[in-house]
Amino acid sequence: MRLVQITNGSERRVAVVDEPELVLLQQDVTSTYALALRALETQQSLSELVLSLQSGDRLPYDEVYGGASPWRLLAPIDVPGDPQKVLVSGTGLTHLGSARERQAMHAAAGTVVEEVDESRMTDSMRMFAWGQQRGRPAAGEIGIAPEWFYKGDGSVVKAPGEALTVPGHAEDGGEEAEIATVYVIAANGVPHRIGMTTGNEFSDHVFERRNYLNLAGSKLRECSIGPELVLDPDFQDVPGFARVLRGSEILWEKQIRTGETNMAHSLANMEHHHFKFAGHRQAGMVHIHFLGADALSFGSGVRLTSGDIAEVQFEGFGRALRNPIVADEPLKAPVRVQVMR
Repeated sequence: MRLVQITNGSERRVAVVDEPELVLLQQDVTSTYALALRALETQQSLSELVLSLQSGDRLPYDEVYGGASPWRLLAPIDVPGDPQKVLVSGTGLTHLGSARERQAMHAAAGTVVEEVDESRMTDSMRMFAWGQQRGRPAAGEIGIAPEWFYKGDGSVVKAPGEALTVPGHAEDGGEEAEIATVYVIAANGVPHRIGMTTGNEFSDHVFERRNYLNLAGSKLRECSIGPELVLDPDFQDVPGFARVLRGSEILWEKQIRTGETNMAHSLANMEHHHFKFAGHRQAGMVHIHFLGADALSFGSGVRLTSGDIAEVQFEGFGRALRNPIVADEPLKAPVRVQVMR
């Protein structure tokens, strides 16, 4: 089952994808967030609740997706009116491809991914190797912690079709094609996974390449998810593609794979190490957590510019996520802090 959130400017609705149409839920269901909370409060299966709330109203999905309808797509999860209730984060160095890309950015000449002498590894490759060794613990056991990063609150999440902005202080902006998991925290502090969605995590790889300690700052950027939130998808072996369009031409394209069979860490291990922090288990919070990329155009020497379109799609996760790229004017003066007197 796949859900979307849509708006016509004056109202919001949640709909089930039933290709080639969207089946609207009842008019009082205005957000996926409220729907998930209702399922928790009533102790119902989310999918069963969705089925019980379907109305007879349908919309042509092609028109909504293509921008020819008064209705437009929103990100498939948000907390309306309160973006600070959303925490956006991610786990890196989870895929072999991501390790190769990171190694290429940070390694000294002649160092390769397959290097087995830990003393000669970059810190990135050392952490990836630890994940390969201890990132998939047996049931009931705790594995090694993966890399973790913070991206921002819900204000950084852009809808499908919205522009991803390279800020004026940034050195670059590049797509990262990933799956993101979506969670809500119940009143008793227990995390519940609502589903998964296609994502473009978007980062500043030039800034990161200068020094791996810049990773934290390179991730504080906008991102996009959607258009569809998939309830309980198969996440074992998920093929997909990422591409960059410049005008009518495909500038870069690559077949990619995600899913647990292609990752060093199991999903359960990544979830444990995210939610072991008490601050990540606050009732009513929503978490959007990116699970890592297999490949990125930056690793092929591509630099995105204003007007480019980044496109990501994974098999079983619905329609492609597309976002144009725009660049702000370079920052010319420092941000000034006012002193309170």
